[in-house]
Amino acid sequence: MPPTAESESDMPLRLSTTRSLRPPRRSLPAAAVLVFLLQACSFGPVVRDVALPGRPAVLLAAGDIADCRNVAAPDSGAELTATLVERELARDPSAMAMTLGDNTYPVGLPREFNDCYHPTWGRFKARTLPAPGNHEYYTTGAPGYYGYFGAQAGAAGRGYYATTAGSWKLIALNSALRKDAFAAQVEWLKGELAKDKRVCTLAFFHHPPFSSGGHANNAFMLPVWNVLAGAGVDLVLAAHDHHYERLAPLDAQGKPDRRGARQFVVGTGGATLSPLRLPLPATEARNNTVPGVLKLELRDGGYSWKFLAAVPTDFSDHGHGLCH
Repeated sequence: MPPTAESESDMPLRLSTTRSLRPPRRSLPAAAVLVFLLQACSFGPVVRDVALPGRPAVLLAAGDIADCRNVAAPDSGAELTATLVERELARDPSAMAMTLGDNTYPVGLPREFNDCYHPTWGRFKARTLPAPGNHEYYTTGAPGYYGYFGAQAGAAGRGYYATTAGSWKLIALNSALRKDAFAAQVEWLKGELAKDKRVCTLAFFHHPPFSSGGHANNAFMLPVWNVLAGAGVDLVLAAHDHHYERLAPLDAQGKPDRRGARQFVVGTGGATLSPLRLPLPATEARNNTVPGVLKLELRDGGYSWKFLAAVPTDFSDHGHGLCH
């Protein structure tokens, strides 16, 4: 049922920012400009509140989802997270689900999508923005993935596309591509970012450039990170490592920068969770004990995040940020 006029999702987002100021790199909505002007009047770190206008565009994101090798779909971790996503989608008819790759296991065959993904996350297929992972490509050409999602997955064989959510630009990338196909994707990305200079942009794909999980950093994705962070993209979502992790904003070289891109690892979609390495210098929060999804509320000039656990837990992570 749609939220009422008094519901929390229609309320302006209150942001508490604690940071010193640099001039914005590109134009911002009036509300976001206000917080910068307020901060510019003080010396050193200050705290100011700003209300961001508009109803949020809601996204529910996770990767590493449907694995029925040892259990039936109704008993799988994907069922736990699917139930959670369904609940959130029912609250907001305009909300969307987002997959971050490795949608099925072990090799992305059509029957894996039909027998494991479809009975779980497939229940809201029409409201899903997908991205592929390496397990889809364990079957050459990922026919299960492209056959299942069709036009939702972008051009067959490419798997990258751009769309919008509210005032935000969303860019899906295919981190399973290699060599010439990968280079062609990077050139497409540069062009896509250059032609549509929205204030707020989010990119999502499977292999995280930075991670404290078992797979660690994926150096081959650094050229993509360089383009994204260099263009002022605000949020980057990935998976691959089966845990949840939030990193501090990083610049195009991967160095801390409060005006850099913020990356999340959300490999908690239902597959078995995996061990962690030592935290990275940029790691701000992480957990590898509970499945769940990342809920994003995207507003004009800013965003909020919250990790939604699919099982009872003491872990929580939530916060707010401004676009560049």
